[in-house]
Amino acid sequence: MTDQQVPNVTLAVSQNRSGTIAVRATDQGMPVEIKFERSEYRYGAQALANEILRLTQRSAIAARAKRREVLAEAGMPADVLDRLGLPTRQQAVDELDRIDDADTGPTSWMRPV
Repeated sequence: MTDQQVPNVTLAVSQNRSGTIAVRATDQGMPVEIKFERSEYRYGAQALANEILRLTQRSAIAARAKRREVLAEAGMPADVLDRLGLPTRQQAVDELDRIDDADTGPTSWMRPV
């Protein structure tokens, strides 16, 4: 590896579709910042908690992919990165798509009559 400084932790941010909830999390899946608008309370505490967890997962996956790129640029071999469980960019995109496809959260404040 080169003398390039590799950070101890990598962070990424994910937002819900409407941009009313944002979660910044580490590559280890630890949320370090959560922001949401008061309007999210209307869906209830459980829905808000579920969305925060989903966005934390998304952020962690994105951060792990970013960490792989940083380590690869620093000279770490791909087979070592694979053994560390760090996804390639395409693997991360595929996993994020899977998480988004499973999202069943509310998409509108309107209720059926």
